[in-house]
Amino acid sequence: MSAEASVGSAAADSVQSTVSQPAFHNTDELRSRGLLGSKYVKINVGGSLHYTTVQTLSKEDSLLRSICNGGTEVTIDAEGWVVLERCGRHFGVVLNFLRDGSVPLPDDHKELDEVLKEAQYYRVQGLVQHCQSALEKQKDVFETVCRIPMITSAKEEQKMIASCRKPVVKLQNNRGNNKYSYTSNSDDNLLKNIELFDKLVLRFNGRVLFCKDVLGDEICCWSFYGEGRKIAEVCCTSIVYATEKKQTKVEFPEARIFEETLNILIYENGRTTGPGGLHLFDSKSSLGQSEEEGAVGGDRRVRRIHVRRHIMHDERGPGQQTVYKD
Repeated sequence: MSAEASVGSAAADSVQSTVSQPAFHNTDELRSRGLLGSKYVKINVGGSLHYTTVQTLSKEDSLLRSICNGGTEVTIDAEGWVVLERCGRHFGVVLNFLRDGSVPLPDDHKELDEVLKEAQYYRVQGLVQHCQSALEKQKDVFETVCRIPMITSAKEEQKMIASCRKPVVKLQNNRGNNKYSYTSNSDDNLLKNIELFDKLVLRFNGRVLFCKDVLGDEICCWSFYGEGRKIAEVCCTSIVYATEKKQTKVEFPEARIFEETLNILIYENGRTTGPGGLHLFDSKSSLGQSEEEGAVGGDRRVRRIHVRRHIMHDERGPGQQTVYKD
């Protein structure tokens, strides 16, 4: 074979080898050609496609800058997309923060936490601090807001009380559930009971679960629960038997309500599970002249405290006397 034929054959083999060889045969060559020599970058993050610039990705000392300058190996598919094995739901937030230096964050606590996780993964410290600051503000707002459940059914009430690990205080307030007229100061006392409930919610927020019931039979009644069972009850209504008609009277036993709220704190964090804890607490049920006790579950009792239930006025003129019947 002549020299010219040999050279021609070698050139043909070289051209064939060049054609058959893939454009990028290893990660290093693919990385250097795909990013370092480019102005624009196509990124596929878990199926979410984004088109941006190397300048944007390099604004912060992050994982994305490391990818651009070749410090971190990446996979680039046949169409030139940089493939990142990550959920792409919040990658747009990361990009917009790099573009503008600030970005609106989601209000939902769960989504905000997801954005924080993505910012930490990509090591974008500015966005990390932004998310942490927003989470702190949400935490402050959450801790100062008192959420009061409204009971809509007896089944819901039972489930809520049984599953709650905190003591429970329930105010049953149903002014419309009355057959008779109210006495002159009953409306004022109803409002005082509601106001006391609100003050107790603010004072013991986080320690006691407070809830309202507007569907029950009682007009104004306080119930106190611990370890999933009723411990005490304070009923604030009574019937007045006047000369010609009956009236409903609403009392405001503020001291007794406050006392029972303090008593219920003994059930906080399972304190009654200690030796003698429940026995000592139940021994208090023998105190007070207005208490009615009903045995529940053996020695466990519910202290039912009622105001004077029935009041009858004597009809003997100016010197009339009042007789109270329990």
